[in-house]
Amino acid sequence: MSELTGTQQSFRAAMANLSAAVNVVSTDGPCGRAGMTVSAACSVTDAPPTMLVCLNRASRSHGIVTGNGRLAVNVLADGQEDLAMHFAGATQVPTAERFDDAWDLDTHGVPVLRHAAAVVVGRIEAEQDLGSHTVLFVAVEHVRAHDDGGALVYFRRRFHRVGADALIA
Repeated sequence: MSELTGTQQSFRAAMANLSAAVNVVSTDGPCGRAGMTVSAACSVTDAPPTMLVCLNRASRSHGIVTGNGRLAVNVLADGQEDLAMHFAGATQVPTAERFDDAWDLDTHGVPVLRHAAAVVVGRIEAEQDLGSHTVLFVAVEHVRAHDDGGALVYFRRRFHRVGADALIA
């Protein structure tokens, strides 16, 4: 790997100050079951409902997600840091064991985290490779949100819990 340029280092430092939701993108299908932690996911439009999800091409889950063509974006709730670490590959938990009874593996054809802050299930409508990542445009098929809990965000290279009681009106 080559050394980072000054601009790349500055960009990384700046992006560490950009709060982002922590998500586990999960899939199942002919290419297998997989999941990966991502922070680059957002809405594109509600007409038609579409999300943007960025996947690192170096991840071993990348080809499985894109090959299956369907996925769930599981927005992690506060207290789900362990899941984020497992699916980031930062623990020794094997992939098959990451999908335990906290997951609904049958209802939507892709794994859905039962107690996520929100879940968006959809099919990959378009892909664009750029740099080290693939940008996916996901056509939304199903949405579920829990309004009674907090969320997990990533800021300054650490996880933080955000609760409804901490919101500023």
